[in-house]
Amino acid sequence: MIQFYGYNKCSTCVKAKKLLSSSGADFADIDITINPPPADLLEDILKYGEYELKDLFNKSGQMYRELNMKEKMNQLSKAELIDLLAKNGRLVKRPIIVNGRKYSVGFAEHKIKQVIN
Repeated sequence: MIQFYGYNKCSTCVKAKKLLSSSGADFADIDITINPPPADLLEDILKYGEYELKDLFNKSGQMYRELNMKEKMNQLSKAELIDLLAKNGRLVKRPIIVNGRKYSVGFAEHKIKQVIN
């Protein structure tokens, strides 16, 4: 089953959810702010997806600014950054859509369609 890590008050997540629903995809809707993606899933996204660690951060989010993440990105190790993401869903770029070893981070319609199929 497809996993959808999103936030109901996020317009991008709402748009992505509509795309999934209109395609008939069956998915588990996971509130990223309550249940952030675990570290092993984030590692898999980096290993098997087409993303770099910086792509997993919600750079326009309030938490990113409050924690001064722009500076910390160069100061913390990869493991420390992944741990931060796994513990704080508001730092994570959303939505994250997972279907086996296929991943989509953020809203890119063509990527989401690749994950669905």
